[in-house]
Amino acid sequence: MGYFKEKIDFKKYVSHHTLLYGEINTKKSYYTAKFVQFLIETKYVSSNSISILDFAPKSQFIDNKSIGGKLEDFYENITNCRYYKVKGEIIPPRLNATNKEELYSYACHNYKLTLELLKNYNKNPTPILIINDISIYLHLGNRNYLIKTIDQSETFFGNAYYGKSINKSFTRLFSLKEKVLIEHLIKKVDFALLTQG
Repeated sequence: MGYFKEKIDFKKYVSHHTLLYGEINTKKSYYTAKFVQFLIETKYVSSNSISILDFAPKSQFIDNKSIGGKLEDFYENITNCRYYKVKGEIIPPRLNATNKEELYSYACHNYKLTLELLKNYNKNPTPILIINDISIYLHLGNRNYLIKTIDQSETFFGNAYYGKSINKSFTRLFSLKEKVLIEHLIKKVDFALLTQG
C-alpha cells in the first residue's frame, strides 16, 4: 500500500494490477482515465486491447464536492477502447436512499447492471482491464468472481470508494461491508494506492 502522487510514472503500472482507493473528490476516476490516455497516446498498446467497465454513476455535486463521473468525462478518446457502459443508470445507493429498503433496492439494481458488464468482459477478455468505481459492484457482488475477472488481465487499473463521507444512520452495516471488501481487494493487487484530496 502507498499514497497516490499526482506526478506519476504510469509506465510503472503496466503489466501489474493496480487499485486506487480513497474518499470522494480525490480524483480516482480522473487518474484512471489518465492511465488509459497514457496507454493510447504513447501508443503503448492498441486501444482494442483495452476493456473498460464503467460502473460509476453520473457526476453530481454534493456540498460543493464532485461525486461519481464516467471515465469519458475525463478523456473523450476512451470510447475508442472496448468501452462497456451499463444499460441504464447507476443509482448511488447511500446518496439516493431514504431508508434501508431503498438502499438495498438500489444496490440490487446496480448489481444486475454491473454483473452483466463483468460477464461480457469474461466472454472475451483483453490483456488490459480498467474498472471505474468497483465499489458499486461490491455492494452486493461476489468478491471472488471480481478477483477471477481481474486475474484474467495482464494489466488491471481500477478505483474504488473508501471513506466515510457518504453515510447515513441506516447505512452503517452496508458501509462496513464495503470497507471490508475493499480491504480484501487491496491485498490481492500489486499496487494499492490511497488517493488524497
